[in-house]
Amino acid sequence: MTIGSTVFGYPRIGPKRELKRAVEQYWAGKIDEAALQQTAKQLRAQTWAELSELDSVPSNTFSFYDQVLDTSLLFDAIPQRFRDLGLSELDTCFAAARGRDGAAALELTKWFDTNYHYLVPELGPDTEFRLTGDKPIAEYREALELGITTRPVLLGPVTYLLLAKSTVPGFEPVTLLDRLLEAYVELLGRLRVEGVEWVQIDEPAFAADRTPAELNALRRTYRTLSGLPGRPKLLVTGYYGDLGEALPILASSQVEAIGIDLVSAPDTSVAIPALRDKILVAGLVDGRNVWRTDLHAALATAAALLGSAREVVVSSSSTLLHVPYDLEAENLEPDVQARLAFARQKVREIVVLGKALRNGADGAWADEAKHQVPSPRRDDHVRARIASLRPEHSVRAPYEERAAAQQARLALPPLATTTIGSFPQTGDIRKARAAVRGGEITEDEYGQRMRNEIGRVIDLQEDIGLDVLVHGEPERNDMVQYFAEHLEGFASTEFAWVQSYGSRCVRPPIIHGDVSRPKPMTVPWSTYAQSLTSKPVKGMLTGPVTILAWSFVRDDQPLADTANQVALALRDEIRDLEAAGIRVVQVDEPALRELLPLRRKDQPAYLEWSVGAFRLATAGATTGTQIHTHLCYSEFGEVIGAISDLDADVTTIEAARSKMEILEGLEFPRGIGPGVYDIHSPLVPSEDDIVSLITEAVRAVPGERLWINPDCGLKTRGYAEVEPALRNLVAATRRMRAHLGG
Repeated sequence: MTIGSTVFGYPRIGPKRELKRAVEQYWAGKIDEAALQQTAKQLRAQTWAELSELDSVPSNTFSFYDQVLDTSLLFDAIPQRFRDLGLSELDTCFAAARGRDGAAALELTKWFDTNYHYLVPELGPDTEFRLTGDKPIAEYREALELGITTRPVLLGPVTYLLLAKSTVPGFEPVTLLDRLLEAYVELLGRLRVEGVEWVQIDEPAFAADRTPAELNALRRTYRTLSGLPGRPKLLVTGYYGDLGEALPILASSQVEAIGIDLVSAPDTSVAIPALRDKILVAGLVDGRNVWRTDLHAALATAAALLGSAREVVVSSSSTLLHVPYDLEAENLEPDVQARLAFARQKVREIVVLGKALRNGADGAWADEAKHQVPSPRRDDHVRARIASLRPEHSVRAPYEERAAAQQARLALPPLATTTIGSFPQTGDIRKARAAVRGGEITEDEYGQRMRNEIGRVIDLQEDIGLDVLVHGEPERNDMVQYFAEHLEGFASTEFAWVQSYGSRCVRPPIIHGDVSRPKPMTVPWSTYAQSLTSKPVKGMLTGPVTILAWSFVRDDQPLADTANQVALALRDEIRDLEAAGIRVVQVDEPALRELLPLRRKDQPAYLEWSVGAFRLATAGATTGTQIHTHLCYSEFGEVIGAISDLDADVTTIEAARSKMEILEGLEFPRGIGPGVYDIHSPLVPSEDDIVSLITEAVRAVPGERLWINPDCGLKTRGYAEVEPALRNLVAATRRMRAHLGG
């Protein structure tokens, strides 16, 4: 088996989200483990069959939840609190991901600069690694029984350690490398005994800046692994960017092949060191976006690399985990659909490119390469608005002046309580949405059902005693897709699901042209909610950076230009909300950290335009309107300065799983709401649990600037969890107010 044409990974949720449904049925007790495992086996077989046209097919890319957690399970690096539960391996996996019986879940955070999430390993000086699992071997055998020889994929040992969290202050998990390498050595030996010829090892951490010590860890790792006698051949990949100083380190090792992302880092192609004795796996087909590949340009790049390596083969730029399954399932406007390629179409592009590189153009090449791609749609009015922007359009009055005006208008107590925006999307809500989409009920009837739900959510919040309310967002299918459906320049799909984490799937809209707002998007819902209460109700918007991050963005213009187009649409929406009497507007930017470039040299330019887009959206608000923003599940420390530069009056952030770590040494000049309720776990926090977190928070933030709120929106939870959790939140807050007042 040669590598030939290949992909680094493939979607695993199933073309119709079969895995999501089966996993959630298992959690609900509706099916047993045998039924869940059977669904998983069918999906793996389907994936291998779809990829069999490639010269090399990856395996061990399937996961019930997350590949980092799988690695922890494989090498017995699971915290003791989950071992103590005495569960099966599968249930231990889900307990670590979701929490169970008082055992708090592992921390969840973003996977590099993508919208995928991973569960952070917890490692300390006493962590011992042992090869206790056999997942890579079992899946290799499973594919072989189907007549398909595969290439097992492993998360690289250095990347795994760099992604981990220390359980002891000052301890660096990467110092555990020698222990972990022993387990990898054993695994490679067992794979070779199975007859495995190639193993792929992913080290995406080296697409980011790394210290000399971390680079030395990479050098030691592949000196050790590539020097093993009788091992499988090794393909080491480093996608999501330029491998930089890591590339010559890998080139000097004895690994047989190196995979390079030439989409995220196209300039790498002119800086590749001589790889005369190695195979270069050239990532030429975009694994993270949905546009068709310029096959002529990709083939020219591949041909230019032929003299740099012993062999050049074609691949996706990264795993295809980040794109939907199949474009053929969609029915988009013809000029939009003609520009797109999903996972199955990208595999076809790779096959055609690989054959053309080896054998020259043939009929298949001619059919693919002749495709004419329409140009993106332009809007001259939008472009004129962008051209007219001046610095003063992004500046509000000083915070002190705003804070005084807002307190006079809102009269909020210290430790003000609120939620992030969404309330549970019940079965009735989903049925109503399906019914109106299917023509079973009218738009008017649908609207009345949503107003009924809003009234119920307002009454519940009033009864619980929250200070700033939300309308619950029952009308919204998704915090980005909803806006995409109301803005020009976006296309929404029906089946183009992508995994975000675990069973959580999203349908990113596609930005295919200039963006504008034909009419108000949220004003009727917000004003109806406000009419039901004297307490302030937040207008809820998704920020420009998050709309970009959670969409498939156009690639024909700078991201900054698209962000400013979205920002102008949101600016108009905020003005209309104010005119309708809304006193608080939240503009969520959970993806601000997500899009941060992995290389420090690229970060200042990104932060300048991303912060600028948020401020352009919000700076039109009057002094007395309180602007909130929300960020969740990211490493905030690297961008805390940028978060402050957003100049929001109140910033709510995830903090419950990390036990308020974000507040250590934090000097934040405006209102801040570190989450006290981890909504990604089914566990209901007790009143004492929340008091403990608030106690930590008030040590860092004055009470008049501290807000008490959940980590994130409540859409994915049920009322059986949400109502007691929020009642505990309010009760804990009242206890703390009394304590502070005393």
